[in-house]
Amino acid sequence: MASTVTTEPSKDSPASSRPGYGRLLRTRGAWTFLLPGFAARQPFAMLTISIVLLVQHTTGSYGAAGAAAAVTGVSMALFAPYSGRLTDRYGQRAVLVPGVLLHALSGLTLTALALAHAPLWALFAAAVPTGASVPQVGPMVRARWGVKLQGTPLMTTAAAFESVTDELTFVFGPLLATALCTAVTPAAGLVTEAALTLLGGLLFAAQKGTQPAVAAAGHTRVEHASALRVPGVRVLIAGFLGIGTVFGGMQVSLAAFSESIGEPGLNGVLYGVFAAGNMLSGIVCGAVAWKVAPQRRLVVGYGALALTASGLWAAHSVLVLAGLGLLVGMCIAPALITGYTLVEGLVPAGARTEAFTWLTGAVALGQASAVTIAGQLEDRFWGGAGFLVPMAGTVLALATLVALRSRLVARPRSRTVARGVGHRMPMPVD
Repeated sequence: MASTVTTEPSKDSPASSRPGYGRLLRTRGAWTFLLPGFAARQPFAMLTISIVLLVQHTTGSYGAAGAAAAVTGVSMALFAPYSGRLTDRYGQRAVLVPGVLLHALSGLTLTALALAHAPLWALFAAAVPTGASVPQVGPMVRARWGVKLQGTPLMTTAAAFESVTDELTFVFGPLLATALCTAVTPAAGLVTEAALTLLGGLLFAAQKGTQPAVAAAGHTRVEHASALRVPGVRVLIAGFLGIGTVFGGMQVSLAAFSESIGEPGLNGVLYGVFAAGNMLSGIVCGAVAWKVAPQRRLVVGYGALALTASGLWAAHSVLVLAGLGLLVGMCIAPALITGYTLVEGLVPAGARTEAFTWLTGAVALGQASAVTIAGQLEDRFWGGAGFLVPMAGTVLALATLVALRSRLVARPRSRTVARGVGHRMPMPVD
C-alpha cells in the first residue's frame, strides 16, 4: 500500500503563477539581501580594470598591469571554491565578515605599493590576499534564492535575474572604475572598490534571516561532498573558463585600443556597451519559457559566442568594435544563465554554493589568464592582438562542451522520503 502526499501550490506560492521578474521580486524577504548584495558585487567588476589602470599608470606597461591583475584572478580562482565549501559548512556570515575585512585591507595595501613604485614582486605579494579574499556574494545570493524557490518554476527566472544583476555590475563597475582612475586619480578605483566591499559585504552579512541553514553535524559527510566530484560541474568549469577569457581579453584590449586612439576614457564606454548587450540578452533569456533542453541551449549559445568573439581582432574602428562587443555580450548571458541553471539539477543542495563558486572561480581564472596573455600580445604585437585571446578561449571551450555534453544531463534522484515497516511501501512526495 502506498501513500502519496501531494501539496497544492497556494495562492501566494511562487509556483502558482507564471514565472516572471515581477513575481520573483515579490518573494518575501528578497529585497533584504538583493540590495546589499548588489552593492557588494560592484567590487568584483571594478577590481581587474582598477588594477590594470593603476599599475599601467605607475609602470607604463600593459604586460606588468595584466600580470598583477592575473595574480589577483588566479588567487581568487584557487580560493573561491574553498570559500564556498566553508560557506556551505559554517554559514555565509561566518565566512563573509572576516573575508571583506581582509579584502579591504589587502586592496589598500596593493594601492599603496603601486603608488610607491614598489617592485613587481611586491605587487604580486599583495595581489594574492586581495584575490583570495574577494567576497563570493553572487554564489551566496544564488544559494539564498535556492532556499526560497526550491522546486518552483521561478528557479530559472532567478538564475536569469542573477545573471542580469551580474552584468549590470559589469556595466556600472568598469565605467565607475575608469571614470575614477582617469578623472580623479589612478588609485581612486581600488580605494572605492575596497570601500564598497567593506560596506556592502557587512550589510549583506547582517541579513541573517535569509541565509541558508547550516546542515547538522551528523549529515556533514553527505551534505558537504565536493561539488567538483560531479562530472557535469567539471564540464561547466571548462565553459566558464572560456567566458572568463572574453572578459579578461576585452578589458585589456579595449583599454589598449582606447589609449592608442588618444581617448582613454572611451574604454569604459566600450566595455559598458559590451556589458549592456550581456544584460539585455539576460533579461530576455529569463523572460522566455524555454522548451529546449538546457544542455542543447548551452551548446548552441556557446557556438554563437565563439563565432562573434572570433571577429573582434579584425575590428579597427570604434563603431565596428562597439557593434561586435554588443553582439559578444548578447551571447554571454544565455551561456551563463544556462550553466547556473544546470547546477540546480546536477548538484545536491548542500554543495551548491561551492559549485557556484567553482564556476565563478573559473571565470576569474579565465579572466586572469586572458589579462596576462592579452597584455603581452598588446605590448609585443599589433594593436588589437589581445582580441585573439577571447577567440581562442571560446573555441576551445566550445569543443569541450560539444565533446562532453552528455555529462551535463542530471541523473534522476530518488524522491522517497520515508520507508515503512512490513507491508508498507515507500512514500513518494509529489
